[in-house]
Amino acid sequence: QVQLVESGGGLVQSGGSLRLSCAASRRFFSDAVVGWFRQAPGKERQFVSAVSWSDGRRVYADSVKGRFTISRDNAQNTAYLQMNSLKLEDTAVYYCAAAASLPISRWFDRTVYDYWGQGTQVTVSS
Repeated sequence: QVQLVESGGGLVQSGGSLRLSCAASRRFFSDAVVGWFRQAPGKERQFVSAVSWSDGRRVYADSVKGRFTISRDNAQNTAYLQMNSLKLEDTAVYYCAAAASLPISRWFDRTVYDYWGQGTQVTVSS
């Protein structure tokens, strides 16, 4: 079992930045994929970004490409999501998730992730 705890959310003005953290309760499995998803009120949870814990490969949703950066710190068992140039439509609860041994074609699929954090609220104001 892995417990995930997100932090770093908050209220920020449009154009601002935030960095989210996802801390794991123990070392991630070597073939883990750690993803970030978000859910706005009344909408489905959607993929934001994911990273391979072993080799650092990264993928992004088109809506955040060029603005968000996912990274990992293997020693700290923590993943990060640096969010720049935030827009009103980025407002959501952000969740991190982890899964083992996923083909990259499935990284976007929230249903294949086994472990989830409790979420952290990000609110972008005008």
